[in-house]
Amino acid sequence: MASLGHDELQSANIFIPEEWSDAADTIAYDSTTSPPPVAFVCGPKNSGKTTFSRLLLNVLLQRYKKVAYLDTDVGQTEFTPPGLLSLTTIDKITSDLSIPCLKTPERCFFFGDISSKRDPKTYLAYIFALYDHYRRTYLLNNGESPGNAGVPLVINTTGWVKGIGYDILVDILKYISPTHVVKICISAESKNLPAGAFWVDDGDAAVATLIEVNSARQDSFNRSVLVQKDARLLRDLRVMAYFRQCFPSDMQITTIKELSRALAAHPPYEIPVSSIKIKHLHCEVPKSEVFYSLNATIVGLAVDSEYSESFPDCMGLGIVRAIDTLKHVLYVITPVPKSSMQKVDLLLQGFIQIPTCLLQVQGCISPYMSADVLPSA
Repeated sequence: MASLGHDELQSANIFIPEEWSDAADTIAYDSTTSPPPVAFVCGPKNSGKTTFSRLLLNVLLQRYKKVAYLDTDVGQTEFTPPGLLSLTTIDKITSDLSIPCLKTPERCFFFGDISSKRDPKTYLAYIFALYDHYRRTYLLNNGESPGNAGVPLVINTTGWVKGIGYDILVDILKYISPTHVVKICISAESKNLPAGAFWVDDGDAAVATLIEVNSARQDSFNRSVLVQKDARLLRDLRVMAYFRQCFPSDMQITTIKELSRALAAHPPYEIPVSSIKIKHLHCEVPKSEVFYSLNATIVGLAVDSEYSESFPDCMGLGIVRAIDTLKHVLYVITPVPKSSMQKVDLLLQGFIQIPTCLLQVQGCISPYMSADVLPSA
């Protein structure tokens, strides 16, 4: 069994305990390659779910050519900006688990909020649709698509494990029926998920292999220590990293001020209002206030579905930099390429906000009504 050594997985801020490595090895190597494992990672907030998920990705990539990653945490996303539910395929090992990285998802939906609280029903529907896409693409058609054979799935979840959050977690588990469930526990028992196969109804047999591990960080008394993270700061950094993609990687942008100035000078797409639909998520906005609500906000750039049973695929995020009500056009800044923008016919507005630090750079005056624009079609 070939596995990455501890030294290859350590970083300045990450410690991988032996039981984590053993758990990842168990998932990757305790079965044949077909069907591939479907691993569900859960536990209280800040207990290390994302770090374990990325460790598991690395271990699985030693056996499989690629691994699918279903991200259900809209507030602390791993490979996308916040507010998105996504399915991403990974084909390269990440040596430093502490480095966040953005990737283009195979499919994603714009939920438009950092928590499922406002609309659990839609949240679950999106997750189920992403899992269905994974099953159709990588499980059901293996005979027809040999290149897609043997693609395991890692599901990362939120740390909301009480009340409605617990009910949502159970619903996801029952729908997906994973082969393995990794439950991360901390010493504060009241914050943990219930013992055993908590998602299984009385009388039903547990099918999944349950693996319980302790949080990686412990104090001198071997008690699990929650790593407190500034969630809002992390979201802002991810949003800024996303819109940094509007510019070449070798362009000198190393500070918030430089990014703010670059975005202000960046030619936006010019989108005719007549060519798109506008939908507000989680709230109602009077028709007379639609443009006011859109201006200077982040929106999901989506392709509206013609079928009621489908959902609008999200191409990415955009900043509505300005609206010309006389010309009936919107000016949108986005790293989404023109080929994808030509498909966009729906703008989704939620509660994902432009980082305040980008709006408070002194001396940065944006040419909002610049004539230097890019046509979207």
